Amino acid sequence: MRFRHPDGSTVHLAYCTNVHPAETLDGVLAQLRDHCEPVRRRLGRDRLGIGLWLAKDAAHALVTDPSALRGLRIELDRRGLEVVTLNGFPYEGFGAEEVKYRVYKPDWADPERLAHTTDLARVLAGLLPDDVTEGSISTLPLAWRTAYDGERAATAMTALGTLAERLDALAELTGRSIRVGLEPEPGCTVETTADAIAPLNQIGHDRIGICVDTCHLATSFEDPHAALDALTEARVPVVKSQLSAALHAEHPHLPEVREALAAFDEPRFLHQTRTATAAGLRGTDDLGEALKGDTLPDASPWRAHFHVPLHAAPAAPLTSTLPVLKSALTRLVGGPHPLTRHLEVETYTWQALPPERRPRTRAQLAEGIAAELTLARDLLTDLGLKELP
Repeated sequence: MRFRHPDGSTVHLAYCTNVHPAETLDGVLAQLRDHCEPVRRRLGRDRLGIGLWLAKDAAHALVTDPSALRGLRIELDRRGLEVVTLNGFPYEGFGAEEVKYRVYKPDWADPERLAHTTDLARVLAGLLPDDVTEGSISTLPLAWRTAYDGERAATAMTALGTLAERLDALAELTGRSIRVGLEPEPGCTVETTADAIAPLNQIGHDRIGICVDTCHLATSFEDPHAALDALTEARVPVVKSQLSAALHAEHPHLPEVREALAAFDEPRFLHQTRTATAAGLRGTDDLGEALKGDTLPDASPWRAHFHVPLHAAPAAPLTSTLPVLKSALTRLVGGPHPLTRHLEVETYTWQALPPERRPRTRAQLAEGIAAELTLARDLLTDLGLKELP
């Protein structure tokens, strides 16, 4: 979906396909047929943007076989789909029964991460629509914190510097500018937008910036306007933003709130949980850990890294951080010029929701994703953007 900003530029809205497990190119092609095109049809649009997640094997197949890349581009066009952004965070296995800490491997100190991200950039340059010259890729925020020492930090920064050089060469070769954004996430070396400023300034290249995920922003209790103002002042480019909402519990000390939270403690994904205290941010790596006894202070609200559907907040006594998303979006695209032109709805946890809230059919999932995109579209038009055909 495309929108005209009051300054005349185009803002793209997509939804991320990491909600549909696929590790191979055949799996990606099946996604387009079984999920993406049905979402477009439900929205009644001739064109729908998707943020493709390409696992290692799928990306490698596309970058080594020009005919496969052409075939994917043709299939996208045939189904009324377009790609300007990729999710490069998960490397493989994101549809596994247990993902948890595995999603942070390989990190930016491992050569596989640089190789994979380079592949993604080359693929995206070939997938961009004819009238679009800029693409974006979100990626791991350096590493999970516990395995990151000085030597690995130096290796990671060198890898990102090499990536910047490769992106420059790709732009010169293809005329397509691909940018990569570190995506701050709780528990990682770069947990907050503030954590991203120093390493990104060290790299000092406008093709390497930040991806602002509004669920992660909220989970870390960051103020959206203050965070985005600091990024602007530091001249850190916002490569893209993922529109998502976290799980919010206003009164975590109450037994009924603990019981409601426990329904979201599931085995597939990590749900980092945070609370803001007078002594600073406190947290656990997972929701189940927070629910055990007095592991996490409960005098103040808790937020958990659980991407809940944008249009359907959890039932009371829980809610979502949709207000944080709205506030961030106002700053991202509501000003005289957009801070980013690539927006991506990223609710990948539909099948991790409590059983009674999970979609039971492809049609129900398509209906839910379409409802999220409709909400995002309405927020954009309320900010003065005009939806384009």
